[in-house]
Amino acid sequence: MSVTLVLGGARSGKSRHAESLAARHRGAKAYIATAEAIDEEMQARIAKHRGDRGDGWTTLEAPIDLAGAIAACKAPFILVDCLTLWLGNLLHYGRDADEAVSDLCAALSAARAHIVIVSNEVGLGIVPENEMARSFRDLQGFANQRLAELADEVVFIAAGLPLTLKAPRRRPASGQTAASGRGRRA
Repeated sequence: MSVTLVLGGARSGKSRHAESLAARHRGAKAYIATAEAIDEEMQARIAKHRGDRGDGWTTLEAPIDLAGAIAACKAPFILVDCLTLWLGNLLHYGRDADEAVSDLCAALSAARAHIVIVSNEVGLGIVPENEMARSFRDLQGFANQRLAELADEVVFIAAGLPLTLKAPRRRPASGQTAASGRGRRA
C-alpha cells in the first residue's frame, strides 16, 4: 500500500518518529528487527526499543532475510528498524548486499501493508579513513537512494524534528479528478 522511509543521523529521533507513525494505524502492527544482540550494549538498546514500543506489536527478527520477513508478514502496518544494521549484517556474513537490496525493493513493491523503514544517513560527516568504512558509507547511501526512489514518502529527522523530503501524492476526493481539485479562475 505505501512505503515511508525515515532517515537521520544517530540519535536523531528516527525510531521515535517511525513509532509515532504507527500510532495512526489501527489493527495489527509488526516490528521487524534487524539488530543482533551481540553484546551487552546492544542487548540494552534492544530492550530500550522494546520498552519504548510498548504492547500491541508482533516482533520478527530478520538480521539477514529482510525481504523474506516482509513477504511473510501479514500485518497491515510494518516498521523495519533498521536498514543500517541490516546492511552491516549482510557485510559481516559475506552476503551480496546489492542483490539483497534488490530483493528488498521487490518485497516492498509487492507488499500489501503500510511499511515504515528506518535508516541512517551516514554520508553527512567526514570521509572515513579506511576502505571498509568508505565502502559501507557508499553502500548505505546507494541503498537509501534506491529506497527513497521507491518510497511514497521520505522524512529526514534532525534533532528530533521531521523534514519532509518527499511527500505522498494526494489522492483526489471522490468525484474529482486531480485537475478539478485545483483553484479556478473567474
